[in-house]
Amino acid sequence: MKQIPLSEVKNDLSKYLRMATEEDIIITRHGKPAGILIGFESEDEWFEYRLEHDSRFLKRVEEARASLRLRRGIPLDEIPE
Repeated sequence: MKQIPLSEVKNDLSKYLRMATEEDIIITRHGKPAGILIGFESEDEWFEYRLEHDSRFLKRVEEARASLRLRRGIPLDEIPE
């Protein structure tokens, strides 16, 4: 990850957005990390990122996994076509 001062990012945001599609950019303020710039090459990447960071979605995934571990699922051969 590259580290770029906030003052540089403010002066040329479009340049750093393009760079962020290749690698995340740490934005620093007074030499210390203050934020991160993450670029997306497609809407699919944006959607995946949102799901990976959505606590409600992650909770539902964990609930589904727990249900499967307890054998509460329906066997595939019992699902009507």
